[in-house]
Parts: sequence; structure tokens; C-alpha cells
Amino acid sequence: MTQAETHATNPCSVARELMQTSDLNWLLHRAAQRFGEAMDAAAQQHGSSMRAHLVLAALLHMPGRTQLSLGAALGLDKTTLTSVLDRLERHELIVRKPDPADRRVRIPEITEKGHALYAEVLPAVQAVECELLGTLSESEQETLRGILQRLTGSDAGPPAGSCI
Repeated sequence: MTQAETHATNPCSVARELMQTSDLNWLLHRAAQRFGEAMDAAAQQHGSSMRAHLVLAALLHMPGRTQLSLGAALGLDKTTLTSVLDRLERHELIVRKPDPADRRVRIPEITEKGHALYAEVLPAVQAVECELLGTLSESEQETLRGILQRLTGSDAGPPAGSCI
């Protein structure tokens, strides 16, 4: 197969060759895509999605947030979050209750069924993470986490775009 044929069958091959060693943004984006796709596939094996799993995690670990606050914390626009919450509510994984301070505002809460699904999906996505990080030593994994935490930390400025 010629180089031109290889490029035609793999649309990312040209970009990979040009940028894989020099463009940090491209490398981070491709790594995030790889992780996201693999983790979403694992979540889908349990009838969920990675986006739904992360919303359930946020509801579990940050209860009492309004939909607006939840969307801001996850970097999701109102329309996307509403769609995810609608799906979760249809499957009885969450309920939306009125905010006592403003009955027009809703506070999503995870249900027992939502807790169970979260607990079922969590080991699957953790296994994917372990597999993908398996090419790194424990020390390299710790360094990578530390660097990414600093790059995405609170002193890095306000979040832009969806985190899921």
C-alpha cells in the first residue's frame, strides 16, 4: 500500500505524522479521545454512557446542586445537560426535585437505581483506565496525573467547553 493509499484509508494519519511529536494540544486531544471512546464503550456494555456515568458521579459526590450549577461544574451547556438528565430520569436513575428557594429551579438527585448503575459501571471504566495507562510505570502514571491536575486546576482559569 502506498503512502497516499494509507492516508486515504486513515484520515488521521497525515495529522498524526505532522503533529504527533510537536503539538501538545493535538497529543492531549488524541489521548482524551482514546480514553473517552474506550471508557464510553465500557459504560455502554452496562447500558449507560460515559457522559451519564460522569453526571451520576457528580450527583453522587456533589449533591444538592441545581441543574445550572451542575452544568457549570461539568462544563455542559444547558441543552446537553437537560438531554442527559431527561434520559437518566426516564430510566429512573435520577429524580428532579424543586429547589425550596425557587420552585422554578430543579435539583437533580441520584436514585438507588442510579447508585447501583454507577457502582456497576465504575469498575469497568477503572479497568479501561488501568489498561490504557498500562504502558506507563506507576511513577509515570503519578507524574501524569499530577501534571494534568495542575493543568486543569482551579488556578488554571475558568473551564472552557465540556469535560465530557
